Amino acid sequence: MATDSPPVEEPQESSRAAGACVLVVLCGGALAVLFAVSDVVGVIAVWVVGAVALWRAARRRMSVSSAPPPSGGTAPLSGERAVQELADGTTLVTREGMSIFLVDDSTSPNRTHVRVECAPAVETERTS
Repeated sequence: MATDSPPVEEPQESSRAAGACVLVVLCGGALAVLFAVSDVVGVIAVWVVGAVALWRAARRRMSVSSAPPPSGGTAPLSGERAVQELADGTTLVTREGMSIFLVDDSTSPNRTHVRVECAPAVETERTS
């Protein structure tokens, strides 16, 4: 014989949204009272609350999870496939149909020698 026991009720947790709604209603009531006393007092209260909210938002530290990722160099250009450092200090950049070799000038730190080698065009046969 099965026994019927009443279901166990779990205690409900109050949500943050419910607390926010209560806070908005209370602040709205306080603001309505201030505007009922004087329009000037109500406007000044709105400005003060806005300035405090802006100050708090500016002073709040950014969490680590929302921080931008560390810079890993420059973003690849469109069509750029690979960049690699060769053993002799040459930088090799491969793009669509060409290889670009960049060698720093030993006499001038602001100069770079550039050599471009183009791959032969590959012709495709058309069948009609």
